[in-house]
Amino acid sequence: MENLNASQTTIDNLFVAESQIPDQYKLEEIHQREYLLNGKLVPWNGAVSEVFSPVCIPGANGLQRKLLGTIPHTSPKEAMEALDAAVAAYDEGQGEWPTMSVDGRIKCMQKFVYLMIGQRELVIKLLMWEIGKSNPDAAKEFDRTVEYINDTIDALKDLDRQSSRFEEAEGVLAQIRRSPLGVVLSMGPFNYPLNEIFTTLIPALIMGNTILFKLPKYGVLAHYPLLQAFKEAFPAGTVNTLYGKGSEIVTPLMESGKVSVLAFIGSSKVANGLKKLHPKVNRLRSILSLDAKNAAIVTNNADIDVAVNECLLGALSFNGQRCTALKLIFVQKGIAENFVKKLSDAVAALKPGLPWDKEVKITPLPEFDKPAYLKACLDDAVANGAKIINENGGYTNNSFVFPAVVFPVNDQMRLYHEEQFGPIIPIVPFESIEEPIDYQINAPHGMQVSIFSNDAREVSSLIDPFVNLVSRVNINCQSQRGPDVFPFTGRKDSAEGTLSVSDALRSFSIRSLVATKATDANKQLLNTIVRDHDSNFLSTDYIF
Repeated sequence: MENLNASQTTIDNLFVAESQIPDQYKLEEIHQREYLLNGKLVPWNGAVSEVFSPVCIPGANGLQRKLLGTIPHTSPKEAMEALDAAVAAYDEGQGEWPTMSVDGRIKCMQKFVYLMIGQRELVIKLLMWEIGKSNPDAAKEFDRTVEYINDTIDALKDLDRQSSRFEEAEGVLAQIRRSPLGVVLSMGPFNYPLNEIFTTLIPALIMGNTILFKLPKYGVLAHYPLLQAFKEAFPAGTVNTLYGKGSEIVTPLMESGKVSVLAFIGSSKVANGLKKLHPKVNRLRSILSLDAKNAAIVTNNADIDVAVNECLLGALSFNGQRCTALKLIFVQKGIAENFVKKLSDAVAALKPGLPWDKEVKITPLPEFDKPAYLKACLDDAVANGAKIINENGGYTNNSFVFPAVVFPVNDQMRLYHEEQFGPIIPIVPFESIEEPIDYQINAPHGMQVSIFSNDAREVSSLIDPFVNLVSRVNINCQSQRGPDVFPFTGRKDSAEGTLSVSDALRSFSIRSLVATKATDANKQLLNTIVRDHDSNFLSTDYIF
């Protein structure tokens, strides 16, 4: 492999003139002047918000973030119109979509996937430009999302097959199925603006709920090519998009009391505030993926090379902008010096660049205020006794920040407590194994932990306490969400509800049943209903 030395000169010359960008990755400005409401792409002639890329372009006034286009900046009025459309489409559970057969909803979703795939190249390009995701990672996000939708369809088929029979107990005959909950407000993050949002939106939709879809702050244009697919694939009012400032348009939605499910991925502080706005909290179901400060524990018995490689991936994939990223690494003192040296060398070898550059590992950051925040965290750590170990760690060029390995970190530093959500790797030396356990006990987060050790007895002694402190314990590997068939959740302030391909279907639905006494007359009645296909709920059809 070529020398990938990340010198300051390389970082200073990171951003290039538009003429030097490969033609296949150039992007014409997109000025969105419509939004999806009640089955129509409604023209928008009001205020707009500009969308800028983290990729900067040299100009007469120096480096400037490239303008990608504009999007509607809708008001609470349009948000309430979207709510009315979703409420009407659900129609107290009597609407076309919630009463449609499972097979019918599956066919609509399959049509959507077909139309979505037709927009693959444009969506990938927009992910690269809007959030700085590398070309391979942007393609992976799109393809993984398509795979997730297809897996969700298969999971619903399995779920329906299990329900396609009657059960009899204590003289009562019943068929038990899952029914929708109502209007779902779906809000997702910028780091996986397609995949993360769709892991709540798709299962909520296919279970028969109607959707209010609040677009993320960054990555919003990436959804524009898919609006036509939503329009063509689903009945009017089933999916409605929301644009604008969340604090302005989401508040009246929640205060209306007409939102049945809040599907939110973001901070626990925001989620708590949204839930409190609802006038009837007992009627609100919340599916939340929230804060995380996932720790890694590297003991004296670890394979250092394995630990370094996995911690590198876990801490810096997509610049560390993942809720499942490793954000604090505890290393036992016996190997700390060796581990820190090897990790620092590995970080130094990472290639900085633009999203389309070959083998790029570190790219610009989409959040405007993130470089300043990361600098403040690094300054605080240094002021409290830590050092930036790797050369050029934290070196910044506008929206680009090179990763920093920080050691030794202690509990007086912001990096010990705050979720940095960026390319900083804080390392905490420890003597006793009780220290990282105590950290997790006292931490407000409880998503995942990664344990690195080849000693079976030691690993066992860590598994048992941590399975009751976090939702997933990873052994000799980084923390991560997938595979999507595994449950994804968290304890404390990290999550509410469980997501996976099958869990999500259950999260966005409720068990309903039709029951009767098992008399001959009632059996004959049910047989007639099933035979004549008079009910979409009562059915023994087997979906292939």
